[in-house]
Amino acid sequence: MIIAALLATSLLFGGMMLYSFGFAAFLFTALPPDVAGTALRRAFPHFYLFVMGSAAVSAALVWPSDELSAAILGVIALSTWPTRQILMPAINAATDSGAKARFKLLHGLSVAISLGHIILAGIVLARFV
Repeated sequence: MIIAALLATSLLFGGMMLYSFGFAAFLFTALPPDVAGTALRRAFPHFYLFVMGSAAVSAALVWPSDELSAAILGVIALSTWPTRQILMPAINAATDSGAKARFKLLHGLSVAISLGHIILAGIVLARFV
């Protein structure tokens, strides 16, 4: 079970890293900004579902051997829901209405949450050692 927990947590961590620092950056270098933005807007709901699902599965798998890690992964899964359902639509609305200051604030919050999730997943990975 511990191997499955490690693999699931690695998938979560790697997926978040790849999406945040690879996919998003690539889109903005490979496509015009408006096309890249549209593509990211369509991809984010799926990304958040991936984070919620993989964090929940990882939490369930690690629970028998490490309750603290399971709790951390549970925090990631649960805190992703309002990010997806409330913050993401607010960011989109700010973009659509041209509210640049509001967009910057909300986007900054989104980035901070994602970085926090990556750090938390990294902490859980380090606990496997």
